[in-house]
Amino acid sequence: MDQYVATLARKRMVAGVLFRDKAGRVLLLEPSYKPNWEIPGGAVDADESPWATATRELTEELGWERPLGRLLVVDYVRPQDSRPEGVVFVFDGGVLDETDLVGMVFPDGEILSAGFHTLTEARTKVKPLLADRLAAALQAAEQGVTALCEQGQRIA
Repeated sequence: MDQYVATLARKRMVAGVLFRDKAGRVLLLEPSYKPNWEIPGGAVDADESPWATATRELTEELGWERPLGRLLVVDYVRPQDSRPEGVVFVFDGGVLDETDLVGMVFPDGEILSAGFHTLTEARTKVKPLLADRLAAALQAAEQGVTALCEQGQRIA
């Protein structure tokens, strides 16, 4: 069994949370360590579920402890740059308003700022792959479904 398990492929996994406001704008975070903005979330650690990752990242990045909503997107990402193939999960964080962002403190220094942005604005701040995934997530939230994607493009 050990030999068989050693031959199995390994994929990286990432989990994020989509928050939006009543106008349909998405919450984006400005990281301190790279130029492109992100949604709350991060890499799934060994022996950690994607939903536990999303919850942990909310606490680490925003100091928030709140339940996750349903799964909006499962996105298969091909190998790119020096990164291996992976699977990205996006969970529904629900609808917030500007008052939820007032007085935000970013506990670990990883995040510089946060704000709501239209999808058009988001496309100027995030990588194209994330912009496509955000479009799929917004559509899935509106339709009450889970979107299956490849490279950010909805396939089902």
